[in-house]
Amino acid sequence: MRNGKGSMNRRGFLKGAAVGAAAGAAALVAPRVGVPGSLASAAASAALPEPVRLTPAQTAELQARETAPLPPEQESLTVSDPGSDFMVDVLKTLNFEYIAANPASSARGLHESLDSYGGNKNPEWLTCCHEVIALNIANGYYAVEGRPMAVFTFVPAGLHNSLTAISGAYGANTPSYILVANIADAEQRRAQQDWGGHSMTDPAAIARPLLKWDDNPPALQHFAESAVRAYKIAMTEPRGPVLLVVDASLAELPIPDRSKLSIPKLTLTSPPAADPAAVAEVAKLLVAAENPLILAGDFARDEEGMKLMVELAETLQAPVQGGGRGMPNRHPLSGGGSVPSADVILGFNRGSMFTDLYRSTDQQLKTSVRRTRPVAKVITISADDLLLHGNYQHVGRFAEVDLSLTGDPQATLPSLIEACKKLITSDRRRVLEARGKKIAAETARRREELLTYCTYGWDASPISQPRLAMETWDVVKRKDWALVSRGHPLWNADKFYRRMGAAGGGGVGGALPISIGAALAHRKHGRLCVNFNPDGDMMFVPGALWSATHHRIPLLIIMENNRAYHQEVMHLQRIANRRQRGQDIAHRGASGTTITDPNIDFAQLARSMGAYAEGPITDPKDLRPALLRAVERVEKGEVALLDTVVQPR
Repeated sequence: MRNGKGSMNRRGFLKGAAVGAAAGAAALVAPRVGVPGSLASAAASAALPEPVRLTPAQTAELQARETAPLPPEQESLTVSDPGSDFMVDVLKTLNFEYIAANPASSARGLHESLDSYGGNKNPEWLTCCHEVIALNIANGYYAVEGRPMAVFTFVPAGLHNSLTAISGAYGANTPSYILVANIADAEQRRAQQDWGGHSMTDPAAIARPLLKWDDNPPALQHFAESAVRAYKIAMTEPRGPVLLVVDASLAELPIPDRSKLSIPKLTLTSPPAADPAAVAEVAKLLVAAENPLILAGDFARDEEGMKLMVELAETLQAPVQGGGRGMPNRHPLSGGGSVPSADVILGFNRGSMFTDLYRSTDQQLKTSVRRTRPVAKVITISADDLLLHGNYQHVGRFAEVDLSLTGDPQATLPSLIEACKKLITSDRRRVLEARGKKIAAETARRREELLTYCTYGWDASPISQPRLAMETWDVVKRKDWALVSRGHPLWNADKFYRRMGAAGGGGVGGALPISIGAALAHRKHGRLCVNFNPDGDMMFVPGALWSATHHRIPLLIIMENNRAYHQEVMHLQRIANRRQRGQDIAHRGASGTTITDPNIDFAQLARSMGAYAEGPITDPKDLRPALLRAVERVEKGEVALLDTVVQPR
């Protein structure tokens, strides 16, 4: 069988293999579970390959075993109408387009029903590589779509992983709709996996200080009612995240009697407008003011909100600072005016009112000095005071005001505009128009100053951030574009959807998944979505790139890669200045702040997850050609990333 070198020839190998297979078959027959002892002995003593011959008694014994009732632990192997199918019916009435999640075994009942029973449609499952990615994709989606995306996770670890995104949702009044799987019944828990890994007594306690409402329904009818209630509460102004516990046992066990179950009708609550008498008083102050100023937070829910703000500004010929997507940034009344010169200041949803009214210093001794005129009247219109939790300080420092109206700004604007118009005489109109011309001239002058500022360091390498922004603008400005990140004041945000609403609470790691969720909402409209993404932020959740490519979400990602957590560099240099320790940190960076040695190759990272990518790009002359190639890919439905190395800010 072997040649002179000790190797086996083909014929010998095949013969040995045949013998080995026969021996293996004999070994498998003898210990077969459930075969009577007498049969096992017969099989063991039989000479292969002769078949085992059964006696009549052995045959009868085998038939009796095959027809005997199953042991009790093997009786319930299938279910025809699981509770999770009804849960899917409930969720479908809420018109969710998507449900973002990282899969978990305690969520398997509802997950399977969404896929098999629900057809993975309305909602469609978005596969995410981390729970914080799922929550932030949902936050970004809402910031564009104006309605929630469902999110599914589990306790305790999955909900813990989600907390930074829930914090962002709470701070931005985002109605995140969070489903959390839990196994409440001890008898239904797998002994090794579920006690510590998938079960809690009070699951929502992990996130409750950041929630507007939560519930833990123990029955299917309760689930239906709480699911509808949760959606209604989340979307009632001021909006906020809600959480609904999904009992895994309830999802997996059969429905006792479906005819006894019903799904309530969803009726959303109209936003509350401010008190009419108080609105009339505000109108008198605004019309009589010589230098009114409007400070607008993120108040507009839709295009109508933007139109109303423009109408109020033009009615009063008053400048508007802030406003986000609620005010076109190139409008002649956008960005003008000043707090120190104003005699009436009106704030809409302005959580940072103290910052607006006071000049604060970040020195060894921190000071705050009010910068308003002694005669200035300060007014706020907001519903934010209706949703405050003591442990989290998103509300900002308390600011003294003269009139505080509780109400939704967008719902209040029509009555405020009407009240102002009734008070404006023809003589007053001429005064207001003259003021408007001065404000428009000042706005144009500031724009020219900003254009000049953008030219500084135009040819520098690494690339200046103003050049990066303006080169990108020149490529996309003739297209139907939308920013899904922070942008640049010189971009012409003439439509409501050009910019996003508030979607996060300031935590690092949100920019990429938020932009993906926003791009998903824009996808059905065919808009070109642009995200300027910081490098440090990208490294928190790079797996979000895979979700974007996997789900074919077109997105242009332009890295602002300064190879550092440069905000922290500046903070450390500030402290060094106080301690008279020189400027070394500003020049070399500080330990714990630089992202170098090695430099991260973001283009290679993106390509590994299926995206088109170029870079690192350090020469500004290479920027425009790369942008044109990347935009072409995005318009074909792809994710494209440009790793642009930029100057520190």
